[in-house]
Amino acid sequence: MRTVQIHRAAAALLFVGLAAMLALMPPVAAQAPTPDAEGAERDQPRRVAIRFLTDGDFPPFNYFDEDNVLTGFNVDVARAICLEVDAACDIQVRPWAALLPALAKGEAEAVIASHRVTPNTLKIADFTDRYYFTPARFAGKRGSAPLDATPEGLEGKRIAVAKGTAHEAYLRTFFRDSSIRVFETVELARDALIVGAVDFLFDDGISLAFWLNGTASKACCEFKGGPFAEPRYFGDGIGIAIKRDDAQLKTLINSALRRMRESGRYEELLLRYFPLRVF
Repeated sequence: MRTVQIHRAAAALLFVGLAAMLALMPPVAAQAPTPDAEGAERDQPRRVAIRFLTDGDFPPFNYFDEDNVLTGFNVDVARAICLEVDAACDIQVRPWAALLPALAKGEAEAVIASHRVTPNTLKIADFTDRYYFTPARFAGKRGSAPLDATPEGLEGKRIAVAKGTAHEAYLRTFFRDSSIRVFETVELARDALIVGAVDFLFDDGISLAFWLNGTASKACCEFKGGPFAEPRYFGDGIGIAIKRDDAQLKTLINSALRRMRESGRYEELLLRYFPLRVF
């Protein structure tokens, strides 16, 4: 299942909307290496090349630009990793459904295509440290009072949510004193917010950013309160998939990601693709 729960066609049209959401996510914390990890990195032989797989139809993460050149945030992160470990970078495109199976068959060493780290994906591949997360968010009418996004602050408030989602489960667990209004689709939940039938909407933060910055929202609304990123409900973040028996590559990539954060290179890539930094 895709990390960002939006239609691919909408992704291309609402590129800028994602910038606002990714900017609102807490930055990935740099993980200090242990002495054992640093020693393991020094002892590993150099990788001459790293073969990455991604797909080509998920802007702004991985897509073909107007000149038919593969680009995107994931693609540039892969290239930056190769520079950090002094390895050649071979990035090939496969259909989304074929990515993890191709990795398992040994057709590449890594997959960087916004895969969630879940029990199901962990059955197929190992994963590096997380390099971004996809939190949930509240949205409400523009110009309304600041939101205390806590169970106490939303007591009695009408909150729209799509039926059968992790977001509904989260509300029912932690916001029991709110008036939870369940809709068959997220589109109906969003329409309810537009017309004022509810006070707030709770949904996937990144797809909400596309909606808030697109025409469908009619400029009605904005994010309210901070992000919610509990792994039990909203996933354990996004990592780079690698073969389960390739501990060397996992060490190299984790070290490269750490150095990218420390040097500011990671932040530079974020600003390149997601310039609306409002967090």
